[in-house]
Amino acid sequence: MANLNNSATARKPEKKNIVPTILIAIAFLYLGLILFIPAVNVFVQAFSKGLTPLINAFKREDLIEAIKLTALLAAIALPLNTIFGLSAAWAIARNKFPGKALLLSIIDLPFSISPVVAGLMIVLLYGRLGWFGSFLEANNIKVVFAFPAMLLATIFVSMPFIAREVIPVLDEMGTEQEEAARTLGANDWQIFWRVVIPNIRWGLLYGLVLTNARAMGEFGAVSVVSGNIASKTQSLPLFVEEAYKNYENEVAYSAAVLLALLAVVTLVLKEILERKTHNPNERK
Repeated sequence: MANLNNSATARKPEKKNIVPTILIAIAFLYLGLILFIPAVNVFVQAFSKGLTPLINAFKREDLIEAIKLTALLAAIALPLNTIFGLSAAWAIARNKFPGKALLLSIIDLPFSISPVVAGLMIVLLYGRLGWFGSFLEANNIKVVFAFPAMLLATIFVSMPFIAREVIPVLDEMGTEQEEAARTLGANDWQIFWRVVIPNIRWGLLYGLVLTNARAMGEFGAVSVVSGNIASKTQSLPLFVEEAYKNYENEVAYSAAVLLALLAVVTLVLKEILERKTHNPNERK
């Protein structure tokens, strides 16, 4: 009798838990409405009338200048933030000092402050009526509504990524390899290039990808400090907004496609580097 009961119990189908399925469906529905459908719509609108409008849009001088300016901002901000990020990560991961927690909080500041507020801060410092405005005006130095303020805004919003990606890798790495290299006679520069960089390379590349993407796609802070002057202080995101406001929809969508492709490339690289960063076997 006991065997028959056990057999009946074994044959009884298990009740399927539908909660995970519901949660996955909600997640995909939310992402579809907020992200996937709008992103697909950009490409549909850009290619709805064929390639001719798209090609003509990229022949426009103001769009070409916007692309050049955006690339220049990223090209300058990226190495500067790389130097700062590596220095800050090394100082935080390898040293104990008063104010360490404060430094970490300051590095995270661009994550918590609205980009518009960041742009306003730059205006209040370097604008005509700002703290340094009188000095700058007396020396005929233009910062706000010019390239320098746009660069400052871009550097600010993209500052934390490298430091935040490298610090955990340095913590996980420990100091044993560095101490062994120093015991063998290596100097600090040799240790940095031959021991530290090979171990943090995936985290560093991950931070570089995110920094570049944020630098090229920033809108809020740059819009406050740039003046949005076509062919002079108009970055690619600002160009998209201006073209759309002027009912140049095809041009706006064409420029938006370029930004969307940048986002796609960033996501692909991010996924590859994230796997390598979190896989110990890949980092060796």
